[in-house]
Amino acid sequence: SFAPGLRAAMTSLRAMNINDLFSVANVNLDHLTETYNLPFYMQYLVKWPEYFQVAENPSGRFMGYIMGKAEGLGENWHGHVTALTVAPEFRRIGLAHHLMNELEEISEKKHDGYFVDLFVRVSNTLAINMYRKFGYSIYRTVIGYYSGEEDAYDMRKALPRDVDKKSIIPLKDPVYPEDLESP
Repeated sequence: SFAPGLRAAMTSLRAMNINDLFSVANVNLDHLTETYNLPFYMQYLVKWPEYFQVAENPSGRFMGYIMGKAEGLGENWHGHVTALTVAPEFRRIGLAHHLMNELEEISEKKHDGYFVDLFVRVSNTLAINMYRKFGYSIYRTVIGYYSGEEDAYDMRKALPRDVDKKSIIPLKDPVYPEDLESP
């Protein structure tokens, strides 16, 4: 939920639409935020529209967005956070937590997933600590995930379907990006 200083009336969450894709660049200015090409965003918007949410203020200004997808097989069926970004002037008011809660709820209630996962740069300690506060833990390290130049943590949060929390038992050995396709 929102931090005490952020009233729901100040922010609205809604599904992203095709015209919004031309506005995402305004919140992608952070050097740690991944920016994708237009066809990549469009693919997500078409395949997983429920996972593509925008936060905007009353004047219609983009405050942030989240995009994700449902993927995996069997007990690896899960929601995945592809991108979460909040414009610098709207950080530290609980917006990222609210967007993550939305994605987790979609993963649990609509897709009946076992967990939600995301990848984060190992150097991005602010984000890692934020995700930990949201209940995520480091599941494994992915060597060279970011263009072969930087490693990533695969962080996970179990959903109610994973009663025994098997999906978040950390792996001891790191993996490589090509290993991610296998369950």
